[in-house]
Amino acid sequence: MRISGKFVPLLGAAGLTVAAALLTVTPASALDNGLALTPPMGFNNWNSTRCKADFNESMVKSIADIFVSSGLQAAGYRYVNLDDCWAETKRDSGGHLVPSHVRFPHGIKALADYVHGKGLKLGIYTSAGTHTCNKAGFPGALGHEQTDANTFASWGVDYLKYDNCNNQNVDAVKRYTAMRDALKKTGRPIVYSICEWGKNKPWNWAPNVGNLWRTTGDISANWSSMISKAHSNESHAKVAGPGHWNDPDMLEVGNGSLSTTENRTHFSLWAEMAAPLLIGTDLRKASATTLGILGNTDVIAVDQDSLGRQGTIVSSSGGLVVYTRQLAGGDRAVLLLNESGATATVSTTAAKAGLPGAASYSLKDLWSKATRTTTGSISAAVPSHGVVFYRVSAN
Repeated sequence: MRISGKFVPLLGAAGLTVAAALLTVTPASALDNGLALTPPMGFNNWNSTRCKADFNESMVKSIADIFVSSGLQAAGYRYVNLDDCWAETKRDSGGHLVPSHVRFPHGIKALADYVHGKGLKLGIYTSAGTHTCNKAGFPGALGHEQTDANTFASWGVDYLKYDNCNNQNVDAVKRYTAMRDALKKTGRPIVYSICEWGKNKPWNWAPNVGNLWRTTGDISANWSSMISKAHSNESHAKVAGPGHWNDPDMLEVGNGSLSTTENRTHFSLWAEMAAPLLIGTDLRKASATTLGILGNTDVIAVDQDSLGRQGTIVSSSGGLVVYTRQLAGGDRAVLLLNESGATATVSTTAAKAGLPGAASYSLKDLWSKATRTTTGSISAAVPSHGVVFYRVSAN
């Protein structure tokens, strides 16, 4: 959110050498904390509530309840994450963060206990700066990394989103590595989400610092914003893998001006790109259609595939785009996308999508659930701003 292998970070000229070395980072040097071996799935309140009064412990408990009652937990969603504005604007006399007495009168530990009691996990937010992004002036963690990490661990927090506001121009690698090390010292497993908006090319250094890192600025609930985030994210596929993911920001499915067709496209693209699936709509008000999109287990299975490969582009011309993603067991997830203003035929072949030679192939449409066979052609009429999403297997 924004207002709207290990290394030792060095400064000065020596830092240039480190930065150059980081350009060659590979998934083999990924952060080894054993977490987020598939992209995190859950909820974050920011896209739906911002800092409005209804962001409070009652709302968060309701989300946890809905995860269970709606089937989202069974579909794989686990994290119920708080964003900005959860805290008081001043630390206590010991320098510790204090939960808002208005929003969270029973404290974060009690909330974590409630969420854990549902078989879910709790996430929290702060910034790698002197204050968070909200202009009310909530304290950030810059210079307080170990104190705040210890506080989060003592509360039972399972996930940290670490923002980039009020950073005092301190080197990003230094700031984000400091929190990585502080989290490790707590001894508690905490998924670490780096949210510096892609400003410092985190795909070059973040795989051994965090479990996921934003590759883009903030998403908005409209087609142009969503599709631009997908395009910004797609070029970094080679650094994604188990425990370390590119993050094109939270889901806007169910929000704003996105149509049902566009929401399916949004969800499909994030799954094809092995992106975190963090629900950003208010589940207390979500329609059956929205819940159906978010709960599509065939699409989720692509996102959560254990091989952890991010999909890549096979072809792109005139707004007609084909992606392919290698899956464990040899299948491919083939996404036919139509960004144009009218229905169009989008086509590729099994060979171009990376499948082995075979007499025939089975195509399962992950939205309609229809199945068919082909001798090699993969083609469909795709509506404007829509997708046809296939799981393709060699027979």
